[in-house]
Amino acid sequence: MKILIACEFSGLVRDEFIKQGHNAWSCDLLPSESKGQHFTRNIFEIINNGWDMLIAFPPCTHLAVSGARWFKEKIADGRQQQGIEFFMRFTKTNIPKVSIENPVSIMSRVWRKPDQIIQPYQFGDPFSKKTCLWLKGLPKLQHTKVVEPNIVTYKDGSKFSADYGWSTNKRRSVTYPGIAKAMATQWG
Repeated sequence: MKILIACEFSGLVRDEFIKQGHNAWSCDLLPSESKGQHFTRNIFEIINNGWDMLIAFPPCTHLAVSGARWFKEKIADGRQQQGIEFFMRFTKTNIPKVSIENPVSIMSRVWRKPDQIIQPYQFGDPFSKKTCLWLKGLPKLQHTKVVEPNIVTYKDGSKFSADYGWSTNKRRSVTYPGIAKAMATQWG
């Protein structure tokens, strides 16, 4: 299959699909952190180029409920509406198989509830990051290896899953390897 991985700079999901024998490409405004088939450009310049599957990871900065305390400001200056419109563009493609990923966000209210909510620890990675999937033409992912999440408590009392050494922003946005592999093996 010809597969487009939208808003992915890591190349993790792309590379898992390539391992399964697919013609997979990632696309992001950032260059890819791993060598491979990657477009560094606006995703909507190439979204209608005959793809069989789209896996989209639209930015959640202005949509995630974890940032609700800033919603009033983001609504007032239009950032939240821009985030909604960007997300919704992925719902309007003619690509037959689509997955749109985001954390728990306002999209459950603005558009519709997700088809599935998953956690990295359900796919062998000992971390907690509640992740919503909106699906078209794809089955729900089946858990591959459920493990205990490794939760770290910081001095200020906040809790967060341990990570793979990524920076804070990358830790929040990168898809965990177990989920990437499950997407490729189950959807590919």
